[in-house]
Amino acid sequence: MKALGIILAGGNGRRMRELSNKRAVAAMPVAGSYRAIDFVLSNMTNSQIGKVAVITQYSSRSLNEHLSSSKWWDFGRKQGGLFVFNPTITPQNNEWYRGTADALAQNLNFLRDSHEPYVVIAPGDGVYKVDYNKVIEYHMQKEADITVVCKKLPAGTDVSRFGVVELDEDMRITGFEEKPVISELNTVSCGIYIIRRRLLISLLEQCEEMEWFDFVRDVLMRQRKAKRIYAYNLKGYWANIATVDAFYQCNMDFLKPEVRQEFFYGFPEIYTKVDDNPPAKFNPGSFVENSLVASGTIINGTIKDSVIFKKVFVGGNCHIRNCIILNDVSIGDGVALENCIVESRTKIMAGTQIKGEEGAVRIVTH
Repeated sequence: MKALGIILAGGNGRRMRELSNKRAVAAMPVAGSYRAIDFVLSNMTNSQIGKVAVITQYSSRSLNEHLSSSKWWDFGRKQGGLFVFNPTITPQNNEWYRGTADALAQNLNFLRDSHEPYVVIAPGDGVYKVDYNKVIEYHMQKEADITVVCKKLPAGTDVSRFGVVELDEDMRITGFEEKPVISELNTVSCGIYIIRRRLLISLLEQCEEMEWFDFVRDVLMRQRKAKRIYAYNLKGYWANIATVDAFYQCNMDFLKPEVRQEFFYGFPEIYTKVDDNPPAKFNPGSFVENSLVASGTIINGTIKDSVIFKKVFVGGNCHIRNCIILNDVSIGDGVALENCIVESRTKIMAGTQIKGEEGAVRIVTH
């Protein structure tokens, strides 16, 4: 049972505000030492998917640098491997990717030149663990044309930024609402699709002919009655980090022991590009409680309920609570931070006090 993987990592991250000014959402740091795309790449390699394409577009430099060596996810191989596809200007086409279906259609040769029978399409901004082989087995058992990996969210959850699906008793998708303002349904699409490669090529050729650009609207919703589209229920933790609040909450979730247990202490592992940093250093007088502290960091102050990324310096008499401090941040003496996300390479002067409101995290960029 073979499949190839396609990771959609090129979307415009406007909902991330300042955080996406210099990086793609898929390159956002997560859990102290990882990038968002590490989770889907690890899922691919752990599922024995040896040929994966990453489709990038907006603010892709940081993401391209992270993917510069494929060995970290075991894609350094003779056959298959990791491919990175940016928009390409040709005599026949001078357009950027105009949507998810268009991004796939502009790389149709990758699909045509491949031989794997199935394709796994996944976003680069999802944090989860799954064995795609089990999803493919389910896809085959249901004799589905397309399988959509879905997650049932707690009742009352705001689903306005997701695609919401309606299911029958057999898990077949009978209705699909894309980003509804209000919905009584709480089963959402995770943006992960299983489809036969030849069927995908046929559907994308139709999209090209009709100038349709969006995979959800122009493939899933149009084909809902013509094709057998089923939902696969994803168990375990899942988060999409495409907004500031979701990014903040996802990182804070890693302070929970059960979340860390699921991702980091059980097989299979989550892989990332490794930096040669020394271990974190906790100087006399420092105090750390319920926090993640990454390598290369020096702590002199007090840290509570926070995620501290790589190569951060925290000065003496500092008080940091409910914060996410990204890479290469320097924090002077006597600084107080609460409910903040501090952008990478920021220098915070001694004595500064910044506090975000509960439920309205503050982004610090200088």
